Amino acid sequence: MSSFESLGLRPELLSAINELGFTAPTPIQEQAIPVLLSGTKDFVGLAQTGTGKTAAFGLPAVHLIDESKREVQVLVLSPTRELCLQITADLKTFSKNVRGFNVTAVYGGSSIQQQIRELKGGPQIVAATPGRLIDLIDRKAIQLSTVKYVVLDEADEMLNMGFRDDLDYILQNTTSREATWLFSATMPQGVRQIASNYMTNPAEISVGQRNASAANISHQYFQLNASSKFEALKRLVDYNPGMYGIIFTRTKAEAQDTTERLLREGYDIEALHGDLSQQQRDKVMARFREKTLQLLIATDVAARGIDVTGITHVINYTLPDDPEVYTHRAGRTARAGKSGICMSLVTSREMSRIRQIEKMIKAPIERADIPDGHDVTEKQFIHFLDKIVNAEVNAVDYERFLPMIEEKFSEISKEDLVKKIASLEFERFLKYYRNATNLNIQDKGGKVRGMDSVGGGEERQSYGGGSNYTKLFINLGIKDGFYKASFLQFILDNSGLKKADLGRVDIGETRSYLEVENGLDKKISETFDGAQFHGRRIRVEQTTGNAGGGGYARGGRDGRPPRHGVSNVPQHSSEHGRRDRKPYRSRS
Repeated sequence: MSSFESLGLRPELLSAINELGFTAPTPIQEQAIPVLLSGTKDFVGLAQTGTGKTAAFGLPAVHLIDESKREVQVLVLSPTRELCLQITADLKTFSKNVRGFNVTAVYGGSSIQQQIRELKGGPQIVAATPGRLIDLIDRKAIQLSTVKYVVLDEADEMLNMGFRDDLDYILQNTTSREATWLFSATMPQGVRQIASNYMTNPAEISVGQRNASAANISHQYFQLNASSKFEALKRLVDYNPGMYGIIFTRTKAEAQDTTERLLREGYDIEALHGDLSQQQRDKVMARFREKTLQLLIATDVAARGIDVTGITHVINYTLPDDPEVYTHRAGRTARAGKSGICMSLVTSREMSRIRQIEKMIKAPIERADIPDGHDVTEKQFIHFLDKIVNAEVNAVDYERFLPMIEEKFSEISKEDLVKKIASLEFERFLKYYRNATNLNIQDKGGKVRGMDSVGGGEERQSYGGGSNYTKLFINLGIKDGFYKASFLQFILDNSGLKKADLGRVDIGETRSYLEVENGLDKKISETFDGAQFHGRRIRVEQTTGNAGGGGYARGGRDGRPPRHGVSNVPQHSSEHGRRDRKPYRSRS
């Protein structure tokens, strides 16, 4: 393996590289830098995100500029604000020992007047998003006649985001350029057409197999019912308490809805989608980069250009429509030589897409089981104990409290103290998972081993609440616009009960079952039985038996409650159960 010293970079850059602790170039850097240092050769570099592409073009770009000239010599185009800022930060780091060097970022969502003032300062390199650059060209705030090198970073993403006409316009207006450097993870027809139209016999370097997945990414899928996805997502997050990850959805509505549901249940999460203002987006990304935010839910468009190190997990809440997008999602983890996990929640109907993705990434996607309640609580408990053991204590701050602490705990044994601490931290968590259902389904036949969705003749798992709970039937379900979390919130908001008062909750198409601690079932009945919900009378009845085998004791020949014949029920709405709305009218 070569060293940076052997690539021909100027001493100022080598000293900065040494200060950064870089010892050897990555494959794309090793192959691209010598070619780009020639200065007059068009270039196409194909490599996945996270392989060191910024340094591959950034170091030669700084090497080739003439810092004595206060004019734009290198133009770097990228698809998003985040990537534009990241490139700018990296270029400043690489050039820290180059006197007279200046780089400016121009992008949408920030003051164009401020960016115009910065351009007047005479930067040698400008990193830009296409739309904002064209605005500046139209205002005659930037001169492209001095540009010698144009870099197209994440070219495939720019085309996917609809920047084709913008790229044509910019390339047609950089008439003095000596070379075009194109970097892309993939080489679709649109990218090849740009290379054909604006490049002359470009040198092409491909690092790794195209669309291949990084070797240090573990790929997993979890097969379940569509109605179980949200509960499964919570379980995967709870089972991995140290998770620092991105959850991908297909639409911004799904991203926002899932975020709101998780926030209501106490998860540290934010959404990133197209409806956010630039200020909101910056605030979310700042929290995520600083790791004060554990999870980010994003759409593919919103996540483009995000390059955050240390991401441990990527979760596909919904699979992408384009299998190639899976590679981009998975590539957000396992960067800088670290390992990562890409998880996918899939239904039986989506298994063919999993096989399709396997062929494309040339790597197996292993089936894994959604952990049960016992496994989740054990994992969380171990994590909690590790936090206590590894906690750093400033003895000076607590020294004056030690006599008081010793007096308070003088008659409590070590074992009892540990139990009390654990109980304070875990009581609600343990109650929630005490009767957790099995969310996995079999490979063949599609039968449900657990019961998260009632109805459709699916196999059910027995209740396990024991004698501490009373089981209730309520004639509300999915067709009334509820999902499991919103149904639970609806019950809690209107009854005044706490989540810890409830056991297992199972929601079906037209009916649901609820375990309530003995004695509190009357409160549920008094609150809901006979009340009106969208013009229909709610029924609450106590059941006997369990949900497995023979089903519930009341009702028809199959043991299930009889159908109540409701018509014109509302469709699903994420508004149900929110604190600012009571979706029913009481009897009074």
